[in-house]
Amino acid sequence: MNAENQKSAEQMDLLTAVENIDNLAAKSELNDEFFDKVAPFADYISEMMGINSEQSVMLALLISHSDDNCVSMKELSNSLDCSTARLLRYTNYIDDLEKLGFIVQTRPRYREARNYYRIQPEIINAFKRNEKYVPRNLSGLTCSELFDEFDLIFQMRNDDELTYDSAVERIQHLLDCNKNLQFVSKLRSYELKPEDEILLILFASLLVIKNNEKVVCHDFAFFYERIKFNNIKSALQRDAHPLLNRKLIEYTTTDGFINADAYCLTRQTKDELLSEINIARRNARKGRNDVIKTEEIAAKNLFFSDKVSRKVDELASLLENSQYEQIRKRLEDEKFRCGFACLFYGAPGTGKTETVLQLARRTGRDIMQVNMAKIKSMWVGESEKNLKRVFDDYREKVKECDVAPILLFNEADAIIGKRSENSEHSVDKMYHTMQNILLQEMETLDGIMIATTNLAQSFDRAFERRFLYKIKFDKPTLEARMSIWREMIPALTEDEARTLAGKYEFSGGQIENIARRHAIGKILHGDAENILNELLSICDDEKIETKEKKAIGF
Repeated sequence: MNAENQKSAEQMDLLTAVENIDNLAAKSELNDEFFDKVAPFADYISEMMGINSEQSVMLALLISHSDDNCVSMKELSNSLDCSTARLLRYTNYIDDLEKLGFIVQTRPRYREARNYYRIQPEIINAFKRNEKYVPRNLSGLTCSELFDEFDLIFQMRNDDELTYDSAVERIQHLLDCNKNLQFVSKLRSYELKPEDEILLILFASLLVIKNNEKVVCHDFAFFYERIKFNNIKSALQRDAHPLLNRKLIEYTTTDGFINADAYCLTRQTKDELLSEINIARRNARKGRNDVIKTEEIAAKNLFFSDKVSRKVDELASLLENSQYEQIRKRLEDEKFRCGFACLFYGAPGTGKTETVLQLARRTGRDIMQVNMAKIKSMWVGESEKNLKRVFDDYREKVKECDVAPILLFNEADAIIGKRSENSEHSVDKMYHTMQNILLQEMETLDGIMIATTNLAQSFDRAFERRFLYKIKFDKPTLEARMSIWREMIPALTEDEARTLAGKYEFSGGQIENIARRHAIGKILHGDAENILNELLSICDDEKIETKEKKAIGF
């Protein structure tokens, strides 16, 4: 070893070891001399990562030549000026790394080559921190935790982060690590072929994870490559699939008639495989939406125009519990709908969400906040079920509480936007169905629902009559902006606040953002010599400059 390499070995860390292996690999053709030269660096990685020397060399090379944590064998051989045939001699070490969880085989849609290897993020982080990587212990899981792990694999497969073979291998590894579970022992007792075992796991997962009892072929299409999926679909439709023949799954029925396009686990299979899981309790727990307790909401002054202030105060008065219950009872007696659905609309940063929080605080109500990202699902039909479950959960919450909570659909643009005329695509159909569910639930609402939106112009008119109260939040007036500046930064004089309010027509949210920047500056650098000049500079940074495109033509 030369002096330079010796020095690097003495000052070793993981990234240094990777860099040295990469430098020595150039034009080495991965010959025996190369492996001798890199031995000290490979040994260091081996000790830190718990893998052998050859695996360490291949891991270092994959890390060095990966683009966005992805690299193909062809790209690696080109980078090393080494023939693919020569590199293939070491693929068994790469396979070992995949089994150990250091890398995954993937097939990104935007790449030309078929197979790529992606370095796991936790491995990259371990190398950056020069820390020993400790693999997750997947043994000793509960049955519910096992299905959570299945769900992670399915999500990765759906996002093309795993090949079919890699996903199957991970599932088999999970089963091997948890043989003590009744689910695993019973599943293995069926002695199914691997591909049939995986399909049965998919059926069980659709029930446990998504509460989906009726499975159509499209529900599990994401997991398979086209030819394999078509073969499974054909076998199911011809009543020739082993899972049907073994009576592990069966056709569903609708109004007493067999539906040959939908399938479910048989009662016996559910009893045998899923006795360790309380599916109803699991779904109830996971289906809960984020709850903001009224006592957790901090008081905050809000500044609006006189018109908006009057409307907000009127709504606050209505939602005072004694008043609310009295009005609700009167409406019910007179056969009117007794739910209160409100729409807050206007430009971003004008205080819509904060108003909901302050209304909840003033009236002693919790907020049940709907997370639209959690409602949307890759599983066909699940988004609609998730939305229905939101209202089921809300009804339960109303029964449990002495004071009815507020159901908040924050930034509800996607679900209350204009519906497309022709819903030919599955996504369009999904949104159309979700909107119909929302409209129906608003008709029968017995509680308080508030939706906020920035895009009133795309508001679907079918919702208009369902909202009893509609409040438009305009950008604050000059006087309101002055009050917000003084509220956010009390050190400002009235003249300084007037200067800022007159120069910049910012929303309350933007002014709050600037106040936070000012507070951070005070922490880092102390008080500014001239607070107004500092704030003017921050205000200029807050504005994003855009250049208007000139029209082309006449």
